[in-house]
Parts: sequence; C-alpha cells; structure tokens
Amino acid sequence: MISSIPIIRYIFVREQIQIVHGHSAFSALAHEAMLIGNLLGLKTIFTDHSLFGFADASAVITNKFLQITLAGCDHCICVSHIGKENTVLRAGFEKCSQRVSVIPNAVDAIHFMPRPELRSKDKIVIVVVSRLVYRKGVDLLAKIMVEICEKYPQTAFLIAGDGPKRWLLEEVRERKGLQHRITLVGMLQHSEVVHVLNRGHIFLNTSLTEAYCMAIVEAASCGLKVVSTNVGGIPEVLPDDLIYLREPNVSSLIDGLEIAINDLENGKCICPYECNMTIRKLYNWENIAKRTVKVYDSVIITGPTKPIHVQLKRYLSSYVWPFLLVVSLVHLILKLLEIIVPCDSIDKVKNVYNKDLKKTNCT
Repeated sequence: MISSIPIIRYIFVREQIQIVHGHSAFSALAHEAMLIGNLLGLKTIFTDHSLFGFADASAVITNKFLQITLAGCDHCICVSHIGKENTVLRAGFEKCSQRVSVIPNAVDAIHFMPRPELRSKDKIVIVVVSRLVYRKGVDLLAKIMVEICEKYPQTAFLIAGDGPKRWLLEEVRERKGLQHRITLVGMLQHSEVVHVLNRGHIFLNTSLTEAYCMAIVEAASCGLKVVSTNVGGIPEVLPDDLIYLREPNVSSLIDGLEIAINDLENGKCICPYECNMTIRKLYNWENIAKRTVKVYDSVIITGPTKPIHVQLKRYLSSYVWPFLLVVSLVHLILKLLEIIVPCDSIDKVKNVYNKDLKKTNCT
C-alpha cells in the first residue's frame, strides 16, 4: 500500500479526479484508492457486488475491511435490495442507511440478441455459464445433470466456465458415460458467452448465494428459459414470466427443469425477441448511468472536504483502532509528497467535460 501512494496521488492530481469510485470488497486497489482519495479531499463512492456471511474467517476479515472503507466513504451503491440489507449489516451502517443506494447492473441487450436458428432442432440444450466453485452450486449441478440425462434422453448440457470444482463434473461425466450429452467448454472471454447462450434452450443457475446474477439477465436477453435457485437478490432480477425460481436443492431444481422442458415441448414459450426487449427496458446502460450520475451529483454538492480529524473520527466508528495509525501514516506521507512534489508542479489534464465542477483541494 505504501509503495502505491505516490502513483495513485499523481494520477488523482494529474487527471483532476473529483470522485473515486471503488468496486468489490475483494479489491485491495479499491480500498487503497478510496483511503488516499479521502485524505486528498476527494469524494468517495463504493459499489458492493456480493453477499457475505458473518461466521467463517474469510467473511469476518472481508467484512471488517468493508466496514473500514465504508466508514470513510461518502456513499455506497448495492446491486440489489437484499444486497443493501447485507452490506448495511456487515458494515455496521444501520445509522447511515440513507447513504446507501440500490442500482442494479446493466447488460448490453443488443450484444445479447437471440439467435434461435443456432439452437439444436433435435435436442433440448441446457446451458450453464458459471465459475465452477462451491458457492455456485456445482455439487448440485453434478447430481442434477445425471438425473436429467437419465430421465430425458432428448436433453444435453453445455457448461461454460472453469474453477476448482471442474474435476467433479468431469468425473461424473466419465463415470456415467455421458461424454456425448455433457459438454464442458472451459473458460470463455465475455464476448464469447453470447455464442454459447444462443446454442441453448434453457439456462440453469445453481448458485447458493448471489447478490445479483448477471448470467441470468444475459440468458434471458438471448431468449432462454431461466431456471434458478431462489437465493439472495435473484428474485428481484427478472419478472416472474421469465424465470422459474426453485429452492437450492436437487429435487426442487429438477422440478423446475422438468417444467421448463415440458413448456418447451408444448410450445409454451415467450418469443425470444420479446424477452430481449424486456431486458432492454429493465437494464439498459443509459438508465443505469443516469442513476449513477445522480449519486455522483449528490456527493459533489454535499459540501467542503472533511478535515483529517473528522475523517479519523469516522474511521474510529469501525472499532479497528490500530487502523487509525495507518490513516495517520498515509496522511503524513501525502503531506511529505506535497513538499517533495507539490500538486502545482504536476501537469494537469485539460478538463473538456464540465468547467463548472468544483476543484479539489490539490488543484
């Protein structure tokens, strides 16, 4: 962290940054940049994309870092209402919940256009696009695909993604002799996902926890019938007519797949292009960007920058008192850098967007 202070400061000053927007509780760079931004007098916003528990060691550590970061930031964005509740609890933000907004992710529905002509005519292809890890329900998937293949000979699975649980799917496929029914395509570039989705009829999501599932939105945009676990923020994502929600267990998910298969065979399907238009209206980038800009505007007009003693008091609310030493050290390093390389000596990039925006205390 100490070694990155000069370069982050230089970027903020040169680019005349006014708002630092960090993403993901797992991002060390986001935490560092937001702390340095606060001490430089910039406004800071954090977007939390995940749900976490409170019991295991990794969650406790991650939650504590989140609590420290949110103690100093001006606003927090969550991608779902259940995500907001989770973040407020994890960060001890109950008294400041008005500083938390809900803005979902957007999807490029024009890129994820339906291509019905690419679908198999003699098979019902069930697509899975996911990291192959425990929290994505790979153990459930391993059992589900065997039972569905045995019960419905007209089905096949197309699984995209990689991870430490891939061996389980490969082992089950080999043991049951389903190499011709279950295809593992491995890791994909995001631009390639649409080609996999358009080869399928049904999209299966087996996640055990999810704040907001982009995969089901992209699948619905391609016109696939979506079967998903009813966990986290997933019930908020798609309208009821575009998704079959089921409990996160094998029997319930198989029941959802059977209903989807029967609906396909009986012609009870929404036009794929209607699905795409629905997603365009719900999750277009223009709408999401406007909502995000409103948050930016709200923090810009909140008043002058916070002096160091006010910031220390806010960090004190995280109850990680040794962290105050870190904040103080970073503050002293920034003061030293101001003597060695003053802000006025750093070339500024010309602001061609809005000359009326307030200047930071380093410009």
